[in-house]
Amino acid sequence: MPRGARGTEGGTCYHVLNRGNSRATVFHNERDYEEFLKLMAEACERLEMRVLGFCLMPNHFHMALWPQEDKDLGRWMHWLTTTHVRRHHRRYDSSGHVWQGPYKDFPVQNDRHLATVLRYIERNPLRAGLVTAPRNWPWSSHRWWSDGGGHRFLHPTPAVLNPGWPEVVRQPQTEAELAALRACIRRGRPYGGKQWVRLTAQRLGLESTLRPLGRPVQL
Repeated sequence: MPRGARGTEGGTCYHVLNRGNSRATVFHNERDYEEFLKLMAEACERLEMRVLGFCLMPNHFHMALWPQEDKDLGRWMHWLTTTHVRRHHRRYDSSGHVWQGPYKDFPVQNDRHLATVLRYIERNPLRAGLVTAPRNWPWSSHRWWSDGGGHRFLHPTPAVLNPGWPEVVRQPQTEAELAALRACIRRGRPYGGKQWVRLTAQRLGLESTLRPLGRPVQL
């Protein structure tokens, strides 16, 4: 069961993601991407949220978020996704599910593990073969860091402010990193050092997510 359905802790970073229902395309053109980014900005105006990074892909999205207060993540995501679905249906004269279900999220330790998550998020278009360099994908936070600035709702971290960040993102991640992240995606397992993971799982009632996994998920 994804933590998005339960509640989240303020002051903890989260990797948040969802994909289109039955893996269907959600963002069909530039206007779809631009309107979702505008909704993200509006959501931040309604409820303060530190957006550390994001990537919008044709049929899914990834975000790294750092809420201020308990349950802020759920409130922010609820407004964003429900508002997006209403406008999506109005634009395309459609109905039914746009997203596959409740979003998934997992806690991330705010250290090198967060940098690994941000790198994973911003490498998505390159990993999918959509671009030859991460900065060439316009619907990702990486484009903004590479241009030396940031979107108005982005909250920079030390990793992305490093001048060498673009080259770091260009480099492939190890199979061990990818396997660990995909395990966290599948189960909502905390991602960090062993002690931090154990203590965070105990504090947030996530002990069940530490059990062995079955087939890995690809996103």
